[in-house]
Amino acid sequence: MYTATVNNTSYKVEKEGNNLTVNGEKISLDTFEVTSSSFHILKNNVSYNVDVIRVNKEEKTALIRVNGNKYEVKVTDKFDELLKNLGMDSLAAKKVNNIKAPMPGLVLNIIAKEGDTVKKGDPLLVLEAMKMENILKSPTDGVVKRIAVTKGIAVEKNQLLIEF
Repeated sequence: MYTATVNNTSYKVEKEGNNLTVNGEKISLDTFEVTSSSFHILKNNVSYNVDVIRVNKEEKTALIRVNGNKYEVKVTDKFDELLKNLGMDSLAAKKVNNIKAPMPGLVLNIIAKEGDTVKKGDPLLVLEAMKMENILKSPTDGVVKRIAVTKGIAVEKNQLLIEF
């Protein structure tokens, strides 16, 4: 038994061999793998083209495109539910307290502000290194506690940039 959350709507899914049951309804699918990340699916004589855009196995999430529409999918199983019920689901999450410069460079722009609530993947600042602009993104969800640099200054590798 799995729970599949698609764009914030949850479905109970059971898989037995090639058979699927979604919220108690048996689903019959005819699936053809076009490439390793592209599929053609027939359901009740309706054709669907499915492309897997991104998969994060650690977080059990995927971004897929079905006939041109994008869907964010998260799958959990009974073990994930058990960890959540025991309050241990956040133990596996990576705790990040700060961001340091990955290389020497020049701070071109600071996107985040102190006190901002950021999500994993949100852009925080732009660092120029070797004539290339690098957007540094948040590695975790959190609140920006302090920005330790200002726009236009040069930074060294491992210099503190932002504290959460």
